[in-house]
Amino acid sequence: MKPMNQYSALIVSLILGAAMLSDHDNLRASDWPQWRGPNRNGTSTETGLLKEWSKGGPKLFWQVDDLGGGFSTPSIVGDRIYVLGNQGLENEFVQARAAKDGKAVWTTRLGKVGNPNQQPSYPGARSTATVDGESLFALTSDGDLACLDRATGQVRWQKSLRRDFGGKPGQWAYAESPLVDGDTLVCTPGGGEATLVALNKKTGAVLWKCALPEGDEAAYASAVVADTPGGRQFVQLLQKGLVGVAAKTGEFSWRYDKAVSRFGANIPTPVVGGETIYVAAAGTGGGSVRLKSKGGSVTPEQLYFELKLPAAIGGAVLIGQYLYGTTAQALLCFAAETGEVKWQNPALGAASLCYADGSLYLHGENGDVALVEASPEAYRERGRFTPPGQPTRANGMEKAWTYPVVANGRLYIRDQGVLWCYGVK
Repeated sequence: MKPMNQYSALIVSLILGAAMLSDHDNLRASDWPQWRGPNRNGTSTETGLLKEWSKGGPKLFWQVDDLGGGFSTPSIVGDRIYVLGNQGLENEFVQARAAKDGKAVWTTRLGKVGNPNQQPSYPGARSTATVDGESLFALTSDGDLACLDRATGQVRWQKSLRRDFGGKPGQWAYAESPLVDGDTLVCTPGGGEATLVALNKKTGAVLWKCALPEGDEAAYASAVVADTPGGRQFVQLLQKGLVGVAAKTGEFSWRYDKAVSRFGANIPTPVVGGETIYVAAAGTGGGSVRLKSKGGSVTPEQLYFELKLPAAIGGAVLIGQYLYGTTAQALLCFAAETGEVKWQNPALGAASLCYADGSLYLHGENGDVALVEASPEAYRERGRFTPPGQPTRANGMEKAWTYPVVANGRLYIRDQGVLWCYGVK
């Protein structure tokens, strides 16, 4: 073989470099760095996943049972898992774990569990960590917001939504997962001083406070970004309904008060699809609004709102022209534009869900897991199983509420202190 000349070496170097860059890009595309995935909408762009499971489910890679209490969904970036948990009522923490085996890498205490005397009683960690570059942002159920170095768990800065902003959460404490948009970190203290607040993500300095008219308690959803005809906005579901505020200034823009839970439980995160937003509230129903701009202001126009549409804790996903979500009794597929139900099936009953590579991944409130083809034509189940070693319920009304996650060819299911990792590539 002839020795490689300088030109050939350069070509090989560029090819190898491009391959490495491509692999890195693929890894990042397969990550699940925040609440409801890369784009905060419950969907993954990952491909090459199993289209059907065997009778016992996909291969179980590992299982750990020392996460602590709570309902926090894991975030996965590269070879690390980040998740919140709690031990008792005085120690709520965020931790990093190794994706290869689930073992703990570091744990950082953030504060105590919020509203421990809530009724019905489900005290525990709720928020999903947000990973942004080398930083991690986490919010405890008591409103302690922290920016940490994600490699070491060291706290860089910390705020209290209660003390620093006069925050007012609902009776089940804070459940929001922080939103990062560029250099801005958005969260929802609730109350009349700073119903929503924007901070500099690097320093924690206040960029703006939005005190909504008549104030409003924080609910249990997480804010999302919407590029409206009137400009970029942050959209959030509060206790008195859905609101939009200007992303740059925090100026209040509009409110849609149809989606107010009759149980005081406004939980599902809104689903943005272009100029439309699907919103739901437990016991009240779900519906969609279209945002219109006139005279420099944005207003929500109701397209439909129906009691029969999905409003369960597990949220909804938009795939093409159709939305998928669950009620207390069934999984539904319905037209996003009109609300027309295409099909419904008991499936797992109420469930949390996400989407990847043509399939819906369901984690039922009963603890079961299912794979369903995401098709408006009919319900087609492609697998179902019950993860082993289900946790003991501390409360007779407590359910398996944590959302499923698909990242880097793996399916992660968390239920209280247990985390399962399955191979689905």
